[in-house]
Amino acid sequence: MDSQPPPLSSFSEDNLELMVNRRGRWQTASEVLGLLSRQPGITRAAVARALQLSTGSATEVTARLRDLQLLSESPAPIQGRGRPTTVLAAHPLGPVVLALELRQGGWRSGVVALDGSLDQLPARRHRRDGPASVLAALREVVVSAAEQYGDRLQAVTLAVPGTVRGLELLQASTLSWNDVDLSPVVEGTGLYLLAGNDATLAGVAEARTGAAAGAGTALHLIVEVGIGGTLLLDGVPVGGASGTAGEYGHTPYGDRSVRCPCGARGCWDLEIDGRALARHLDEPLPDDPYVYADELLRGARSSRVQRAVERVAEALGAGLAGLVNAHDPSVITLGGLAVPLRAAAPAAFAAAYEDNLMTFRRTAPPPILDAAHPTDGVLRGAGALGLDHLTSEASLTAWEAGRG
Repeated sequence: MDSQPPPLSSFSEDNLELMVNRRGRWQTASEVLGLLSRQPGITRAAVARALQLSTGSATEVTARLRDLQLLSESPAPIQGRGRPTTVLAAHPLGPVVLALELRQGGWRSGVVALDGSLDQLPARRHRRDGPASVLAALREVVVSAAEQYGDRLQAVTLAVPGTVRGLELLQASTLSWNDVDLSPVVEGTGLYLLAGNDATLAGVAEARTGAAAGAGTALHLIVEVGIGGTLLLDGVPVGGASGTAGEYGHTPYGDRSVRCPCGARGCWDLEIDGRALARHLDEPLPDDPYVYADELLRGARSSRVQRAVERVAEALGAGLAGLVNAHDPSVITLGGLAVPLRAAAPAAFAAAYEDNLMTFRRTAPPPILDAAHPTDGVLRGAGALGLDHLTSEASLTAWEAGRG
């Protein structure tokens, strides 16, 4: 998940040397823009306090960022005595990120500015014809955005429902994809591409600007087709040795006699989504487990359906307790179908959660909160990943050089 410096092949050796000399000047500017992305609408005075800058230094750095079309300033409302200050926002001509979210049956996209604001585009369906056709369709979205935004579009981030290492999708069980190179999404465009797991990125959104903002250790879980999530330390997801951590759906909390499409046995994935509900109801495996579960949870439920929902809620609560025992988070956030599932069977969920906590944790278990970004968290998290790249010292140096 670490951002990398942008490709610099388009710059001459003289420009590259100049960029290296300038890079040291960008540390504070990078911190200012990082605050803006986490706290939209922050004032210049608040930035100065957070970064321990003098009034003069804060004024100087924001003026420089304004001159380079990286941020804009407007007068802040007057509140009592004290010097007037300004509210910071993304510059209307500043750099942006295109965030893409690949789902089982389609994709969503949006453009994210430096203050984290998201301009979401219409969702689209795909026919699951295979990786090549789907990635080609996503590339058309990238090309269209590049035509609209020109050189303002600096990076593309892609969230996928599977395990990612670099730009390789190692395994996406719900798509039946394995070992897929994601780079064709930006092929021929010259744009920088970053990729990440969708549940991980939803967790980033909650930790940066959502229900877990400010928490030192947060656990985020999202149920769609299967369950995924991430552990976040100060807003940064724990990636593991190869960047593939967080595959909670493939922990053995389920029936060990059942082999998961991922290749493992007894995966939690198979106990907490539409596939589990259909199995408990003795119904065929649904073509779209997410839609199937969503309709069951939203509609009127017979006692038979309610018991199936309770069984799945119990599986969710019990597994979540296991993760609390392992990770000791200060807060837990839930997204996707986990929210209506808990709401549909709160007693069953709570009983399974408490019963599977270690005894010493039961007196003060971590609070379980609904996600603050329930519908667009993945896109916002993908945008945050892209903004980490855009606000790095290397990228800001390149942006300045491109305007020189």
